[in-house]
Amino acid sequence: MIEGKHMEAVLQVKNITKTFTISRKQQIINRNKEKIKDAVDGLSFSAYDGEIYGLLGSNGAGKTTTLRMIATLIAPEAGSIQVCGWDVKKDANEVRKCVGFLTSELKLEEFFTPSYLFDFYSDLHQIPKDVQATRKEFLFNKFGIKDFQEIKVGELSTGMKQKASLAISMAHDPHVIVFDEPTNGLDVLTAKVVTDFLLDLKKQGKCIIVSTHIFSLIEKVCDRVGIIIDGKMVQDLPIHEMCQVKSLEDVFFDLYASKVGEVL
Repeated sequence: MIEGKHMEAVLQVKNITKTFTISRKQQIINRNKEKIKDAVDGLSFSAYDGEIYGLLGSNGAGKTTTLRMIATLIAPEAGSIQVCGWDVKKDANEVRKCVGFLTSELKLEEFFTPSYLFDFYSDLHQIPKDVQATRKEFLFNKFGIKDFQEIKVGELSTGMKQKASLAISMAHDPHVIVFDEPTNGLDVLTAKVVTDFLLDLKKQGKCIIVSTHIFSLIEKVCDRVGIIIDGKMVQDLPIHEMCQVKSLEDVFFDLYASKVGEVL
């Protein structure tokens, strides 16, 4: 968000909750007899145009569940989420028009090519053919996948698959971009392409939400950061305020020790 300006949040998450039923096998693996898990517990935060908001937490903290609710893939059981003024429950189709969602859990069909999949998802969003062609040219050149656009996804490298996924998720030029672990499993060169793209989107005035457990990524690209522990938001501040005295890593582990009772 631009300093000194009062703007309405593009994304408003208010007191959302989500629970999941735990199978007997999962209970044994986790050594926990609880049948219900509070994946997200009363979580609230907002995000604005022209900023990158980071959700920081360990695996299982509730980051991915939160992003899936924002992207309308699952519904919150309580609370509300509004994206560009649309409610994720009542106006799911409108929300999908303005959100681009990238997650390592959503795999591209390996039998098809990046070119075919880009066209397929563009058609789903009813993008005119001329706009579709121009956007494909730009994004495929941007991510260096033009020479691989007619190769089946299953034959691409991990990095190339990630870049193809990124390009396809941006096919409809969304205003709100939601990235779950955008650099997870990438080599350093591909990770730099992704982080540079995030910063480019910020310059364009987009609203970007990034979830990660990587401290350096948050410190490099994010304007504000929310720390999630066990489905709860425990701190939500501009990055420069959160790290005035300590590093982000130290802040996180201090909060984790105080909330969970474990010293790491």
